[in-house]
Amino acid sequence: MAETEVASCKAGEGRVVALQGDLTAQPVDAVVNAANEDLAHGGGVAAALARGGGPAVQEESVRWVAEHGKVEPGQAAVTTAGALPAEHIVHVVGPRYRAGQDNEGLLGQAVVAALDAAAAHGAASVALPAISAGIFGYPRAAAAQVIAERCVDWLAQHEGPLREIRLVGIDEGTAGDFAAALERFA
Repeated sequence: MAETEVASCKAGEGRVVALQGDLTAQPVDAVVNAANEDLAHGGGVAAALARGGGPAVQEESVRWVAEHGKVEPGQAAVTTAGALPAEHIVHVVGPRYRAGQDNEGLLGQAVVAALDAAAAHGAASVALPAISAGIFGYPRAAAAQVIAERCVDWLAQHEGPLREIRLVGIDEGTAGDFAAALERFA
Protein backbone atom coordinates (compact mmCIF):
# COMPACT_ATOMS: atom_id res chain seq x y z
CA MET A 1 0.00 0.00 0.00
CA ALA A 2 1.33 3.42 -0.96
CA GLU A 3 1.62 5.94 1.85
CA THR A 4 0.08 9.38 1.43
CA GLU A 5 0.62 12.36 3.73
CA VAL A 6 -2.70 14.19 4.00
CA ALA A 7 -1.91 16.89 6.60
CA SER A 8 0.70 18.04 9.09
CA CYS A 9 1.32 20.69 11.68
CA LYS A 10 4.25 21.90 13.75
CA ALA A 11 4.10 21.39 17.50
CA GLY A 12 6.92 22.57 19.73
CA GLU A 13 10.15 21.32 18.17
CA GLY A 14 8.37 18.50 16.35
CA ARG A 15 5.53 17.81 13.99
CA VAL A 16 2.38 15.74 13.81
CA VAL A 17 1.57 14.16 10.44
CA ALA A 18 -1.66 12.54 9.25
CA LEU A 19 -1.11 9.71 6.79
CA GLN A 20 -3.10 7.18 4.85
CA GLY A 21 -1.07 4.00 4.99
CA ASP A 22 -0.32 0.74 6.73
CA LEU A 23 0.55 1.10 10.41
CA THR A 24 2.56 -2.13 10.28
CA ALA A 25 4.87 -0.69 7.61
CA GLN A 26 5.74 2.60 9.32
CA PRO A 27 9.49 3.28 9.51
CA VAL A 28 9.33 4.66 13.04
CA ASP A 29 11.00 3.85 16.35
CA ALA A 30 7.72 2.86 18.03
CA VAL A 31 4.28 1.94 16.83
CA VAL A 32 1.24 2.14 19.09
CA ASN A 33 -1.15 -0.77 19.43
CA ALA A 34 -4.81 -0.20 20.28
CA ALA A 35 -4.86 -3.19 22.63
CA ASN A 36 -7.23 -4.89 25.01
CA GLU A 37 -6.42 -5.27 28.71
CA ASP A 38 -5.09 -8.82 28.28
CA LEU A 39 -2.84 -8.01 25.29
CA ALA A 40 -4.58 -10.80 23.39
CA HIS A 41 -4.02 -9.62 19.83
CA GLY A 42 -6.98 -11.31 18.15
CA GLY A 43 -8.48 -8.63 15.92
CA GLY A 44 -8.12 -5.23 14.28
CA VAL A 45 -4.91 -3.23 14.65
CA ALA A 46 -3.60 -5.60 17.33
CA ALA A 47 -3.93 -8.66 15.08
CA ALA A 48 -2.26 -6.84 12.18
CA LEU A 49 0.69 -5.82 14.36
CA ALA A 50 1.01 -9.33 15.82
CA ARG A 51 0.91 -10.89 12.34
CA GLY A 52 3.45 -8.42 10.98
CA GLY A 53 5.75 -8.72 13.98
CA GLY A 54 5.57 -12.49 14.20
CA PRO A 55 5.15 -14.79 17.22
CA ALA A 56 7.52 -12.76 19.41
CA VAL A 57 4.92 -9.97 19.76
CA GLN A 58 2.24 -12.19 21.32
CA GLU A 59 4.81 -14.14 23.36
CA GLU A 60 6.22 -10.95 24.89
CA SER A 61 2.71 -9.64 25.49
CA VAL A 62 1.76 -12.79 27.41
CA ARG A 63 4.92 -12.44 29.52
CA TRP A 64 4.20 -8.76 30.18
CA VAL A 65 0.69 -9.53 31.47
CA ALA A 66 2.01 -12.44 33.57
CA GLU A 67 4.54 -10.11 35.23
CA HIS A 68 2.48 -6.91 35.55
CA GLY A 69 -1.19 -7.89 35.29
CA LYS A 70 -3.72 -6.47 32.88
CA VAL A 71 -2.99 -3.18 31.13
CA GLU A 72 -4.95 -0.51 32.99
CA PRO A 73 -6.18 2.84 31.63
CA GLY A 74 -3.32 5.32 31.55
CA GLN A 75 -0.75 2.52 31.51
CA ALA A 76 1.40 1.38 28.59
CA ALA A 77 3.04 -1.98 28.01
CA VAL A 78 6.10 -1.99 25.77
CA THR A 79 7.36 -4.98 23.80
CA THR A 80 9.77 -5.34 20.92
CA ALA A 81 8.18 -5.13 17.49
CA GLY A 82 9.48 -8.44 16.18
CA ALA A 83 9.76 -8.35 12.38
CA LEU A 84 8.09 -4.93 12.02
CA PRO A 85 10.20 -1.95 10.86
CA ALA A 86 9.68 -0.32 14.28
CA GLU A 87 11.83 -1.20 17.28
CA HIS A 88 9.02 -1.22 19.86
CA ILE A 89 5.28 -1.68 20.12
CA VAL A 90 3.63 0.45 22.77
CA HIS A 91 0.37 -1.23 23.83
CA VAL A 92 -2.34 0.99 25.32
CA VAL A 93 -6.00 0.38 26.08
CA GLY A 94 -8.41 3.08 25.00
CA PRO A 95 -11.94 3.28 26.34
CA ARG A 96 -14.85 1.18 25.22
CA TYR A 97 -17.11 4.06 24.21
CA ARG A 98 -20.04 4.39 26.63
CA ALA A 99 -22.51 7.10 27.48
CA GLY A 100 -21.95 8.56 30.93
CA GLN A 101 -18.20 7.96 31.18
CA ASP A 102 -15.35 10.35 30.44
CA ASN A 103 -14.56 8.87 27.02
CA GLU A 104 -12.44 11.86 25.98
CA GLY A 105 -10.44 11.82 29.21
CA LEU A 106 -9.81 8.08 29.03
CA LEU A 107 -8.74 8.23 25.38
CA GLY A 108 -6.49 11.21 26.10
CA GLN A 109 -4.94 9.26 28.98
CA ALA A 110 -4.14 6.35 26.63
CA VAL A 111 -2.52 8.67 24.07
CA VAL A 112 -0.37 10.41 26.70
CA ALA A 113 0.65 7.04 28.18
CA ALA A 114 1.71 5.86 24.72
CA LEU A 115 3.76 8.99 24.01
CA ASP A 116 5.35 8.96 27.46
CA ALA A 117 6.34 5.29 27.06
CA ALA A 118 7.71 5.83 23.54
CA ALA A 119 9.79 8.78 24.74
CA ALA A 120 11.01 6.82 27.77
CA HIS A 121 12.32 4.17 25.34
CA GLY A 122 14.21 6.82 23.34
CA ALA A 123 11.85 6.96 20.36
CA ALA A 124 12.32 9.92 18.01
CA SER A 125 9.29 8.90 15.95
CA VAL A 126 6.04 7.12 16.74
CA ALA A 127 2.97 6.05 14.74
CA LEU A 128 -0.53 5.84 16.21
CA PRO A 129 -3.78 4.36 14.88
CA ALA A 130 -7.30 5.61 15.64
CA ILE A 131 -7.30 4.15 19.17
CA SER A 132 -10.76 2.97 20.34
CA ALA A 133 -12.41 3.79 16.99
CA GLY A 134 -12.69 0.15 15.91
CA ILE A 135 -14.42 -2.53 17.93
CA PHE A 136 -14.39 -0.31 21.05
CA GLY A 137 -17.01 1.85 19.31
CA TYR A 138 -15.59 5.37 19.74
CA PRO A 139 -16.93 7.57 16.90
CA ARG A 140 -13.97 7.80 14.53
CA ALA A 141 -13.96 11.56 13.88
CA ALA A 142 -14.27 12.32 17.60
CA ALA A 143 -11.48 9.85 18.43
CA ALA A 144 -9.24 11.41 15.75
CA GLN A 145 -9.85 14.85 17.28
CA VAL A 146 -8.87 13.74 20.79
CA ILE A 147 -5.80 11.85 19.54
CA ALA A 148 -4.59 14.77 17.41
CA GLU A 149 -5.10 17.31 20.22
CA ARG A 150 -3.22 15.21 22.76
CA CYS A 151 -0.34 14.61 20.34
CA VAL A 152 0.03 18.31 19.49
CA ASP A 153 -0.20 19.27 23.18
CA TRP A 154 2.30 16.59 24.18
CA LEU A 155 4.92 17.72 21.64
CA ALA A 156 4.43 21.36 22.60
CA GLN A 157 5.06 20.54 26.28
CA HIS A 158 7.97 18.09 26.03
CA GLU A 159 11.59 18.33 25.04
CA GLY A 160 13.56 15.25 24.17
CA PRO A 161 14.04 12.80 21.39
CA LEU A 162 10.41 12.37 20.28
CA ARG A 163 9.91 14.81 17.40
CA GLU A 164 7.62 13.10 14.88
CA ILE A 165 4.19 11.67 15.56
CA ARG A 166 2.38 9.94 12.70
CA LEU A 167 -1.39 9.52 12.86
CA VAL A 168 -2.00 6.62 10.49
CA GLY A 169 -5.33 5.68 8.93
CA ILE A 170 -5.51 2.53 6.85
CA ASP A 171 -8.33 3.96 4.76
CA GLU A 172 -9.20 7.33 3.26
CA GLY A 173 -11.92 8.03 5.84
CA THR A 174 -9.70 7.54 8.88
CA ALA A 175 -6.81 9.46 7.33
CA GLY A 176 -9.29 12.22 6.46
CA ASP A 177 -10.53 12.38 10.04
CA PHE A 178 -6.94 12.76 11.27
CA ALA A 179 -6.31 15.46 8.63
CA ALA A 180 -9.45 17.37 9.66
CA ALA A 181 -8.38 17.16 13.30
CA LEU A 182 -4.95 18.65 12.48
CA GLU A 183 -6.36 21.50 10.34
CA ARG A 184 -7.10 23.64 13.38
CA PHE A 185 -3.40 23.55 14.33
CA ALA A 186 -2.01 24.35 10.87
